[in-house]
Amino acid sequence: MKTVIIGGGASGIACAVSIKMNMPSAEVTVIEHLDSPCKKLYATGNGRCNITNKNAEGYENTKDFFESLGLVLRESGEGRVYPYSNQAATVVNILLGACEKYGVKIVCNCNAYKVESIGGQYNVFTDKGVFSCDVLVLATGGQAQKALGSDGSGYALSKMLGHSVTELSPALVQLVSSSKNCRALKGVRTKCNVTVETNKKPVETAYGELLFTDYGISGIVTMDLSHHVNDARLKSGKDRTVAVIDFVPSKSAEELEEHINKFGSLEGILPAKLCSILERQSGGNAEKAASYAKNWRLIITGTKGYSFAQITSGGVPVSELNDSCESEIHENLYIIGELTDRQFKCGGYNLNFAFLSAVKAAESIVSKKYSYDKN
Repeated sequence: MKTVIIGGGASGIACAVSIKMNMPSAEVTVIEHLDSPCKKLYATGNGRCNITNKNAEGYENTKDFFESLGLVLRESGEGRVYPYSNQAATVVNILLGACEKYGVKIVCNCNAYKVESIGGQYNVFTDKGVFSCDVLVLATGGQAQKALGSDGSGYALSKMLGHSVTELSPALVQLVSSSKNCRALKGVRTKCNVTVETNKKPVETAYGELLFTDYGISGIVTMDLSHHVNDARLKSGKDRTVAVIDFVPSKSAEELEEHINKFGSLEGILPAKLCSILERQSGGNAEKAASYAKNWRLIITGTKGYSFAQITSGGVPVSELNDSCESEIHENLYIIGELTDRQFKCGGYNLNFAFLSAVKAAESIVSKKYSYDKN
């Protein structure tokens, strides 16, 4: 059985290793358009590689896969799981070492520009010739951080094989605002509730650290909500998006008003710069200042774009794939990782899905081979 995997990132390499570990006779070739695989993986978790999260779906599968390769893990705060070394390079070395050990062929500097399905076989057309195979895995990633390999080419390849692609937008990314207050608050951090409101309708609320910047807002809570902000729709005028901030979710507006009347300001609760802006906006009125602190509205004009995004929102719909990420259109075609329309919050969840979808696809490929052999 010949398998070709397009994409030498986290999901592509993990899938290749998993296939070869469990089916040594398989011929597995990974096609990577950069000069080396796993470049984006080096940058994950600020270089520490937040592999998974104890609260993520399929966490045990991801954990078992890496432990079977000899990688020792350690848990950090909020369920985040890292390699014991706290170095992303350790994860890359373990994966590439397994490729060498089990005989995975990796072809770098190889661009796939066309795929076709003919008579139960797949042909992958590249600038290094045509690769034919029985099983094809698309693991190209999205189009966030092109310099690290995610150039969006997988969407076109998916469409060539009859799949659709949902609307795309940068995700896990900072948000841009037209408000001058952001620049005045640059560097201020605070934990709060943030609600994304689009066309006057609340979409989602999350709690976490918010960081003000000269262009808008950042911080984990911003990143987690950013997939609800669509640059194209904002630019076209179809959407109007506002970030509604509750700076003190643990207290009511009445309690905050009482605090202001008693102590003169909210400086005992919130950063001084923020208190100064709230006081100016309210004209010194305690009731208004308390209301603004609970319902501060910030116009969002877009995201910082794909160059700053960790992932892409959108992709091949999950309705077109089964639980093993196999295509419902073509047998023995698998679409895994970020190329699918599955996005998660910060904390190792997205990388977990990259590995989990890879292992699930590999298990399906291996089970099919053994099923065919029995028949």
